[in-house]
Amino acid sequence: MAEQENSKNVRSLTGKVVSDKMNKTVTVLVERRAKHPLYGKVIRLSKKYHAHDEENACNEGDTVVIEECRPLSKSKTWKVVRVVEQAKVV
Repeated sequence: MAEQENSKNVRSLTGKVVSDKMNKTVTVLVERRAKHPLYGKVIRLSKKYHAHDEENACNEGDTVVIEECRPLSKSKTWKVVRVVEQAKVV
């Protein structure tokens, strides 16, 4: 039974942190490429997600993987799983 719970299909997305001003919350911009239905041109579509960051470890510009979870607030239903790449500080 425990094995089945761990193997749930959990959605995960990769994106860039665009805001870390909130406490324990980051805003992640996820971009995807899709073909325009009429013209066939490949266009970039983007969407922002609020994700829970328990340790406040993420900074603006970091690339992170977020995973869907239970609703934590009105707008937060994603959590940060790991930081893929740290932002370069200039």
